[in-house]
Amino acid sequence: MSDKMNVAKIFGENVFNDKVMQERLPKKVYKELRKTIDEGKELNPMVADVVAEAMKNWAVEKGATHFTHIFQPLTGVTAEKHDAFITAPREDGTVLMEFSGKELIKGEPDASSFPSGGLRATFEARGYTAWDCTSPAYVREDAGGAILCIPTAFCSYTGEALDQKTPLLRSMEAINEQSLRLLRLFGNTTSKKVTPSVGPEQEYFLVDKQKYLQREDLIFTGRTLFGAMPPKGQELDDHYFGTIRQRIASYMKDVNEELWKLGISAKTQHNEVAPAQHELAPIYAEANIAVDHNQLVMKTLKKVACQHGLQCLLHEKPFAGVNGSGKHNNWSITTDDGINLLDPGKTPHENIQFLLVLTCILKAVDEHADLLREAAADPGNDHRLGANEAPPAIISVFLGEQLEDVLEQLISTGTATHSKAGGVLHTGVKRLPDFAKDATDRNRTSPFAFTGNKFEFRMVGSRDSIAGPNVVLNTIVADAFAQACDVLEKADDFDLAVHDLIKKYATEHQRIVFNGNGYSDEWVAEAERRGLPNIKSMVEAIPCLKSEKAINLFGKYGVFSKAELESRVEIKYENYAKAINIEAKTMIDMASKQIIPAVVGYTKTLADTILSVKEAGASADVQVELLQEVSELLAETKAALKKLTEVTEKAAEAGDMEAEANYFHATVIPAMDELRTPVDKLEVLVDKKVWPMPAYSELLFEV
Repeated sequence: MSDKMNVAKIFGENVFNDKVMQERLPKKVYKELRKTIDEGKELNPMVADVVAEAMKNWAVEKGATHFTHIFQPLTGVTAEKHDAFITAPREDGTVLMEFSGKELIKGEPDASSFPSGGLRATFEARGYTAWDCTSPAYVREDAGGAILCIPTAFCSYTGEALDQKTPLLRSMEAINEQSLRLLRLFGNTTSKKVTPSVGPEQEYFLVDKQKYLQREDLIFTGRTLFGAMPPKGQELDDHYFGTIRQRIASYMKDVNEELWKLGISAKTQHNEVAPAQHELAPIYAEANIAVDHNQLVMKTLKKVACQHGLQCLLHEKPFAGVNGSGKHNNWSITTDDGINLLDPGKTPHENIQFLLVLTCILKAVDEHADLLREAAADPGNDHRLGANEAPPAIISVFLGEQLEDVLEQLISTGTATHSKAGGVLHTGVKRLPDFAKDATDRNRTSPFAFTGNKFEFRMVGSRDSIAGPNVVLNTIVADAFAQACDVLEKADDFDLAVHDLIKKYATEHQRIVFNGNGYSDEWVAEAERRGLPNIKSMVEAIPCLKSEKAINLFGKYGVFSKAELESRVEIKYENYAKAINIEAKTMIDMASKQIIPAVVGYTKTLADTILSVKEAGASADVQVELLQEVSELLAETKAALKKLTEVTEKAAEAGDMEAEANYFHATVIPAMDELRTPVDKLEVLVDKKVWPMPAYSELLFEV
């Protein structure tokens, strides 16, 4: 990487973006491609051939030798198969570099080993990747050279979605259609497209690579399964927004350069609350592109870490005792001519269109809180949500003082007559300027918070794709818009009807609004009184996907078929069971092969020391007491290890995948906790020199 960089010059230099297309495509071809991108018009094969040739030439000039269709199967990560541009050698020994429109539009990976949840048999290997022209192709540079990467959707031979992107694109079409219906009712005839925009903030940990490689749990599971807290954790809050250490600053600089070249607008970087934890946030992009970009961000964070002798941890809870990592999904909906439907304006009580949009979203979140909760469910997030470091597992909406006051006026009197103003913040220091403050503070404990002109869904796990949460958001809001339009399109008096509908939605769904402390026990009790669901684990969240309500909702807008939903239920149960099984087996392996032998060796050393001290005629009371405490914990560890081994081996007898996942949650995880407890106590007592792995103090502070 260069020491100095011109951001404006390098930004997007490896992206086949609109500027490149205008330069390299004939005007007619460019216009046809733009119609496909902007209006969803079917792409002419002849146009595809011209685009493919131009794309190949551009990529080859950048050193690319291969191309790949990047897709997002239901594994949680991206997948790719690389094909060289070269064709069969000619008689003179040279080769041609070719790339056709057919190769651009469609790929055929062997799909048999990707999760399908019963949608297809293992022996049916055929699957297709289809070019998503709304997300620009790019050249990725890594140790394998330069590769042309083409974002694609992935579906089965029979047409079912086997990926994250296809349902997302379907949901974007749904919210576009229903948003335009709503806008037309308010007299907007100029906006032609409405798009959800997303800005995902990405949290992550960085640890030293060599120390990482000494931790079997980090390698296999992404989190520490054992580990005692060091004397200092995050209690002083001195890491949060603190000075970025030079090694980390160098890493962040290289991450930014990589991302900027790929057209990803990495904007904000800082230290997070926990030691060794950091955050990166981009500028907003259309939901589909934001999802693709976030996958690239995660991949880049990991790749660049290796170049700096570091390891990037994206698990939601890599260290017990300090904050875990999330991914705040900032979501809004905007028109092609720049109107943000979530912008309340200076006087939101007078902004009838905004109030309808707002109350529709309250209705959507209230009626489908279970689906939103499920969209943020994964095994790692079970350790984070509700732990007073992240949003609680209860879905609620934070609106702030201004909008809550407007809502209360609507509910109590039927009319909102005023909006609270922000006022002026006086610092009390003459040399510092007074400045206007927002009408509303922020609430960091809310899972779904309104933050000025967007909603921030704060529950999403740090390593998860943001596709799932945005599929749910797009679809449930589209449905709420559709229901509102069904009423208003039939109304004789539109103004009266929209006024009544806003009041109706505000009244019926005010229970979902909560501006207080989401971490408090009082809120848990209050939420129960309100009838809000408190879904505490992934296995409790999954069943809502196969409910009649979900099947009807997603089916109505063509986002998921019943079969696709059922397949995802099966995959999620299977992924959960596999994740916990790997964790349990890793604990068993570490305890039996590393920890217990080390402790046994330490007890022998203690026993030998006691003999030597007694032979010298001195008191060995301290050593005897320590030996007794260590021996008791060792016995407790062996008993807990035996129990964990037994219950893990019995998991396969539980029944189907749902039963097995529930067995791991109810039986195996408590047994894992029972094993960890004595081991973490032993780590505090045993000589650091003989403990078989780096401690938290080394992982969190020696970076």
